Amino acid sequence: MSNETIILSITAASIGFFHTLFGPDHYVPFIVMAKARKWSYLKTILITLGCGIGHVGSSVILGLIGASLGLAVLKLEIFESIRGEWAGWALITFGFVYFVWGIRQAIKNKPHTHPHVHSDGSIHNHTHKHSQEHAHVHEKSSLAKPIPWALFVIFVLGPCEPLIPLLMYPAAKHSFFSMVVIASIFSVVTISTMLGVVLLGTFGMSFVPFKRFERYSHALAGLVVFFCGYAIKFLGL
Repeated sequence: MSNETIILSITAASIGFFHTLFGPDHYVPFIVMAKARKWSYLKTILITLGCGIGHVGSSVILGLIGASLGLAVLKLEIFESIRGEWAGWALITFGFVYFVWGIRQAIKNKPHTHPHVHSDGSIHNHTHKHSQEHAHVHEKSSLAKPIPWALFVIFVLGPCEPLIPLLMYPAAKHSFFSMVVIASIFSVVTISTMLGVVLLGTFGMSFVPFKRFERYSHALAGLVVFFCGYAIKFLGL
């Protein structure tokens, strides 16, 4: 391995780590959705892993095709920018739709009281939620599959902006093998960082007293994802 490839490998690992760490869209959606939908650690890992592979894989494939066909890096950057626009709006839309659905669930699950008369004539009020148990069953059946797939599509659309111009094309000047090595290092570090931060965040959220706001958990998750997409799209995070 040449000195240039070694330097690019170190750069790829560094960029992969910091690019992921400073991009909240890489982990915030998984943390809040895992909390709201009560995903297990295993399910959270599998969904994050699948979305991470889709995220970096789409840019890697595009870079490999571009290098093989001799496409100018500017053309690929333009296409990556368009993909970024789509991904940003998709994340905003997903968050907003989930927020509205969460508000609807919260309204349906509003606590209320009913008087109960016992045989001895005593009366007491019983507070409960008519839709709580019923809603949980239907939530799992109706949204268990669409949510992970929606996140996967969003992350496939989302480009790894620095990968092609800063890493893959410079590596391609040495050899195709070097380009594959650099892309692999970037991918592994990016996905590993996503998994690490998501697991830490999910573990940390388990200590947050959330019982009083559990009724609004879906709405809050949607709102957080919405603002995450907004920050990426309009604030350049």
